[in-house]
Amino acid sequence: MLAAHLATVVCAVFAGAAIYVNVAEQPARLALADGPMLAQWQASYPRAASMQASLAIVGGVLAVIAYFVLLDWRWLLAAILILANWPYTLIGIKPTNDALKSIQSVAAGTEARRLVERWGTLHAGRSALGAAATLACVWALT
Repeated sequence: MLAAHLATVVCAVFAGAAIYVNVAEQPARLALADGPMLAQWQASYPRAASMQASLAIVGGVLAVIAYFVLLDWRWLLAAILILANWPYTLIGIKPTNDALKSIQSVAAGTEARRLVERWGTLHAGRSALGAAATLACVWALT
């Protein structure tokens, strides 16, 4: 049962961090001028990416362990949802990330702003996957 509780906590931390980016960090970033906005994204993204990637893996592994221990398919659902962040990011978000990384902040303009706005919309998908995984964990705990 420990794996189940830990999976729930890790998925909730992932979801909370992702939602924080959407409701606090992204709006604050977009309030900046183009150059500082891009510079902030470029400084923030690598740290957030490593944290969220690790949380997704740990949450997924813990949910799989809970599935094998408890034999409840809802834990497998939670694992799939939290681990889905990896292919979603690599397939859906990486092209935007790569474009944003390639722009120098001193040369940032309307294209950089459009890409940061697009990134925020795409990132909301990670927030949704994290929230769905957390809800699946809570459902399985009940």
